[in-house]
Amino acid sequence: MGKLIVGRLREKALFEESVQSGKPEFITVYGRRRVGKTFLIREYFDDKFDFYCTGSYGASKDEQLSRFCQKIAEYSKSFVSAVQTWDEAFSLLKDYLTRIKRRPVIVFIDELPWLDTPRSKFLNAFEYFWNSWGSRQDNLKLIVCGSATSWMTNKLLGNKGGLHNRVTRRIHLSAFTLKETEEFMKSRGLLYSRQQILETYMSLGGTPFYLDMLKKGFSASQNVDNLFFSDNAPLAEEYGFLFKSLFNDSVMYKRIVELLAKKTIGMTRSEIVNSLKISDNGVLTEVLENLESCDFIRSYAAFGKKAKDIMYQLVDLYSLFYLRYAKNYRGGDKNRWSNMVDSPSRRAWSGYAFEQVCLNHVEQIKLKLGISGVQSDICSWRYKGDKEFKGAQIDLLIDRRDQVINLCEMKYSSKPYEISAAYMDYLKQRRETFREVTKTRKSIYLTLVTPCGIAKNSAWSEIQNELTLDDLFS
Repeated sequence: MGKLIVGRLREKALFEESVQSGKPEFITVYGRRRVGKTFLIREYFDDKFDFYCTGSYGASKDEQLSRFCQKIAEYSKSFVSAVQTWDEAFSLLKDYLTRIKRRPVIVFIDELPWLDTPRSKFLNAFEYFWNSWGSRQDNLKLIVCGSATSWMTNKLLGNKGGLHNRVTRRIHLSAFTLKETEEFMKSRGLLYSRQQILETYMSLGGTPFYLDMLKKGFSASQNVDNLFFSDNAPLAEEYGFLFKSLFNDSVMYKRIVELLAKKTIGMTRSEIVNSLKISDNGVLTEVLENLESCDFIRSYAAFGKKAKDIMYQLVDLYSLFYLRYAKNYRGGDKNRWSNMVDSPSRRAWSGYAFEQVCLNHVEQIKLKLGISGVQSDICSWRYKGDKEFKGAQIDLLIDRRDQVINLCEMKYSSKPYEISAAYMDYLKQRRETFREVTKTRKSIYLTLVTPCGIAKNSAWSEIQNELTLDDLFS
């Protein structure tokens, strides 16, 4: 069971618990498109479902109903007449499942949001099916899945009606970490060094569907060229489809993502409103929440600021790369990325992308620092400056309960990073500015994260904590 699954240890444990629980289970699996939700479920259960069907993107109510009933006929091995409503369809499903005597009964409905077509009354019928019958069947394990995360979080997990608090277990499936990406690549015969894995991750993120497109025998740069810049490049059109399949009003979502792509440290809600000239209302709240639940953006507090000053930052590495290099590409250089290997643009992008990788691996950073069990807040800090102090910006700050603050600096380099005297003066000055402006009494540790470590020169001893690429793979 699940022999081909890479990582996902927590999710597999949850599935096992639910199967063995001896009570009805309503399990929801959600997350952005291409992250491997369907693969995880089908592989874990070895496709041995008592009923399985999937919604179809853009299909009509009649088409969805017809396919649903065809699946009932297929699994029950009996004739099933055509139906006109979802109430009738779920009644047929209930009649079939009632006849199954073995335990447990596993039902998997994939792409559930796509079944909920306009005016179909699907959700009402689904709610009645679970509340009136399914929730009383101790042997029933109902698993539902969907890429349209806004529908899953608002209409299912956030339901205020009959499905309120009916989900017994929820799984938010995120992209792979660096370690899981390494394991996935090895399972596909891609024998990349960790540096090459990092370069790939900075362009594609940890999305399994994208990683599965990598070709053996190609370098990281060659694979990026193939996926983004070749004729009929498979990821050249992915960006538009990704948003259309996830969100109803994809235009608003893309406007916010493309705005945040230009602001590396992120923006406050008021800054987003002013830049896009949009209303500050519940619609914006829903868009920001949905983007965060799909792992496109993260929200975080600036050190010492109130909740209204929450920052929003784009952290989806595929979107960052696409918007920077592929969106306006018009052809002419199929080896564009390989040919940019030493360009200032690629070096600047590598620095920024590496910062995002580190922000996506804060738990690994805390593990290396030995503070996994220490309560801490992850935040940033920026100061515009005044007559007394120069302006300063810190992208990652770990504010610890044990009276220590780690000021983290992330520097991309393909060799041991050499700290110059001028750069060390800058780090120390920034540390003292932070101390004076915030009035903190905590100890402040300079912490440097760089792929190949720090060159051991005279300035090296001023760094309290050093992390390398291997630490991010922990």
